[in-house]
Amino acid sequence: MRIRYFVLAGLGALALSACAKKEEEVAMAPPPPPPPGSVAGSTAADRDGDGIVDGYYTADGIYHPNAPLAPPPAPPAPTRRGERG
Repeated sequence: MRIRYFVLAGLGALALSACAKKEEEVAMAPPPPPPPGSVAGSTAADRDGDGIVDGYYTADGIYHPNAPLAPPPAPPAPTRRGERG
């Protein structure tokens, strides 16, 4: 009795597979070459070639340099009163 169900399911799958269309695979174009100075496999960029990442590329190919660290704030100016003694 159970064999009938397996045979019926197998014939149904066989009948439906005959209707399936096989689409041809279309080769995709290779990606464009990376911008000059880009690090392979990332968006980082080493434009001067010293081994230190100094910027990054966005998805549209625009280079953005890393901003240098801001210098520490200047010490406060001395007061004009002087010391009281």
